[in-house]
Amino acid sequence: MSERRHLTNLAYRLLGSLAEAEDAVQETYARWYALSREQRDAVESPGAWLTTVAGRICLNLLGSARARRETYVGEWIPEPLPGPAEWPGRAGGADPADRVTLDESVGMAFLVVLESMTPAERVAFVLHDVFRYTFSEVAGIVGRTPAACRQLASSARRRVRAARAPASPVARHASVVRDFKQAWEAKDITALIGLLDPDATATADGGGRALTFLHPIEGAEPIARAWIELAHRALGTTTLAERTVNGQPGLVAERDGITQTVYAFDVADDRIKHIWVIRNPEKLRPWLTD
Repeated sequence: MSERRHLTNLAYRLLGSLAEAEDAVQETYARWYALSREQRDAVESPGAWLTTVAGRICLNLLGSARARRETYVGEWIPEPLPGPAEWPGRAGGADPADRVTLDESVGMAFLVVLESMTPAERVAFVLHDVFRYTFSEVAGIVGRTPAACRQLASSARRRVRAARAPASPVARHASVVRDFKQAWEAKDITALIGLLDPDATATADGGGRALTFLHPIEGAEPIARAWIELAHRALGTTTLAERTVNGQPGLVAERDGITQTVYAFDVADDRIKHIWVIRNPEKLRPWLTD
């Protein structure tokens, strides 16, 4: 059971969903306990066995997830996670902090890049580049040769380099998000435009369960106008709070103490490059009080 935290960290990075990660880990343990006592005793390294099984389960889930997302309403965004001290309903954030370690490999921008990879690329890259497994070990999970896994990870690495701009320091990132919040609350469209990269993109995920825009909004001015419209419609009934979202400064909109929307930001060169708006209530489970 001491492997559970490691397995959940791995599965979340592979699947982009804490709920699916927990299900994958549960299935992994179900398979372990389905073994006879003699079979379990014969396993030289239970941790390696569990990782291999969890990796294969996630690989299969990634394949089926692609088919499911073809019928998903609107854009699909990875499930956002609160900071360790901000997990509602759990004293000191102990439970989530023990389950998912928040570092750059769970940043929303990074997870979105992972979504563009094939299932095999994603598994090979995360196992090797994030968790430092050898390509021989990765091969046993992915079901390909070590050389093929090396090529998969290399291809994935190129995708990451091509998609990611140098991130701003956390303090500066927080300052930009705070300025954005203040400009939004003040309905200052000029200030909003100044904080957005000219080629900024905003993407929303309502999953057909919450009202939001279905297609990405591109360009600083269109995004600013959309946020001003939202301010006129919603800010009177909701409150905005600065929160940690996947290890980076973000915003959370609450109504009557209940999280309605989580906003994640990608900031580079002191400008907001991307805003992710997560409204699907199924993805806001970690933000709700028990």
